[in-house]
This record gives sequence, structure tokens and C-alpha cells, in this order.
Amino acid sequence: MFCRTDDYHGRVTTTQGIDDDLGWRLGVLFRAYVQSADAATAGIPGDHRGRQVLAVAVREEPRTQSALAQRLGVDKTVLTYLLDALAEAGLIERQPDPVDRRSRRVVATERGREYLAEADRRIRLTEEHVLAGLDDADRATLRELLGRLAGRLHAADPVADPCRLMQEIGDRH
Repeated sequence: MFCRTDDYHGRVTTTQGIDDDLGWRLGVLFRAYVQSADAATAGIPGDHRGRQVLAVAVREEPRTQSALAQRLGVDKTVLTYLLDALAEAGLIERQPDPVDRRSRRVVATERGREYLAEADRRIRLTEEHVLAGLDDADRATLRELLGRLAGRLHAADPVADPCRLMQEIGDRH
């Protein structure tokens, strides 16, 4: 809520600021999370995005580079550079896809698994910081609701081409 004094009439009026705006609220949370997550994953190439690549490589079926790009909503070219850095650090390997030898699957190395375990520990601390002030029940509810929304939105538009999305946003403004 925003209060201001109207000098002409000498009254104090109350107006609604942006505190009630969903976009502003999401932005504040997102910035706080990304800042903390980047600090928590500083040893991994690509910071928190590199951790997400490792998480998919460790916890899900091996994916081709293009499938991984679609899963994470990352431009294929950007992902290639990130995978190069992760491979150079010894955290992932690109292995031939047994179904299509022209494709490569992204697989975590043992070192990548260890890095992910440590990064996950630090990310939990980040989440504690961002979610401070919520009790366990509220945290569980928030996670469930965000998961439901993210799943629905990702299924409707998995952002297969982030460059196209950015172009569309630019065209509207």
C-alpha cells in the first residue's frame, strides 16, 4: 500500500501500489531465488542453469541435446556452449544415442553426480532463505501449486524455441 499527501487539499490518501501485482511478486521472488541459486552453484559452469542440466542428466532418462534443450526451455545453441563447459569440467559426457547414432545423449559423470549432490545441499539452503517466513505446510502448498501451474504451462508451450518467444514478446511492445 502506498500513502501520499495531497498538498492542495492537505489530505492523506491511500492508493494501491504494485504490492498486489502478481508479476511484481513473482519478479521479486525470482530475482531473490536466482541471485541465491547462482551463488550456491558458483562452482558449476552455467551456475544454476548448469545445475539444472546436471539434475536432468542424473535424475531422468538420458536425453538427446535437443530434447534436453526443450525440457529446460533453453536455446539449442546456448545449450551447446553450456554442455561444452560442463563436459570440459568433467561433469557430463555426450554419448552416442543407441537409437540414432547421429544424436548424442547427455549423461552425468560420477564427478557430475558429486557436484550435483553438493549443489543440491546448497540449493536447499537457498530455498530456506527464499521461503523464510513460511511454515512447512505453507511451503508444501506453495510447491504443490507452483508445480501444478508450471506443469500445465510447460505442457502447453514447452518453449521449444526461446528465441521465437523473445521475438514474439518484442513484437507486442
